[in-house]
Amino acid sequence: MFLNRKNNRISLSNKTSHIHLRFIRIYRWSPYVVNKPWFSIHPISLNSCGPMVLDALIKIKEEQDSNLAFRRSCREGICGSCSMNINGVNTLACLKNLSINSKFITIYPLPHMYIIKDLVPDLSNFYNQYKTIKPWLLNKSTKHFKEHFQSKKNRSQLDGLYECILCACCSASCPSYWWNQDKYLGPAILLQAYRWIIDSRDLNKNLRLKFLNHKMRLFRCHTIMNCSKTCPKHLNPGKAISSIKYQILKN
Repeated sequence: MFLNRKNNRISLSNKTSHIHLRFIRIYRWSPYVVNKPWFSIHPISLNSCGPMVLDALIKIKEEQDSNLAFRRSCREGICGSCSMNINGVNTLACLKNLSINSKFITIYPLPHMYIIKDLVPDLSNFYNQYKTIKPWLLNKSTKHFKEHFQSKKNRSQLDGLYECILCACCSASCPSYWWNQDKYLGPAILLQAYRWIIDSRDLNKNLRLKFLNHKMRLFRCHTIMNCSKTCPKHLNPGKAISSIKYQILKN
């Protein structure tokens, strides 16, 4: 209740009636329930939920539907587990805010991936491709038994590369990867590959470039740049891929 002094009258104000709702529309699929996917819609009050989409998903699983399946871990945009397609954009649920203009938020799993259940894609092929680039230092020099020293200048070349958390948002947004993910490595893996190519402590640059110099592994990239637009860590996989091509041509 409050006094409207301008009109000299008492008006009633029920603050509890102004409940801010979001309707979370979630893609569902389970091979043990039905043969076709469906959508479930869940109302969420912003007054009793955390600020992020991941908070809403956790609340739905705890209070409305315990069968909902999704991945999560750190809740800080570090692990990359909660990558999914939210309102048409591949991103991390823990970084996507619920306070958007639309009342409806539609959530899909990462596109063009085999789905295990609901929002959980099968990333086996993605991680197998990651293994092929040998994501570790290849340095058998006997001069360094404990540490591989690096100058500040050389270390700065890794900025914008080492921050990749392998969430697969960029690869799942790439049309070339959609149709050739059995052969094309995709932007996430190629960015990781360039991280080791450019590392001054690695002594097998030529070996890495030779592996990547392939019409499908690397040159299937058509520079569409969806990868750089959708990266939740604001990295630039497209630039890394172009840098690898330049290194190959230079050699």
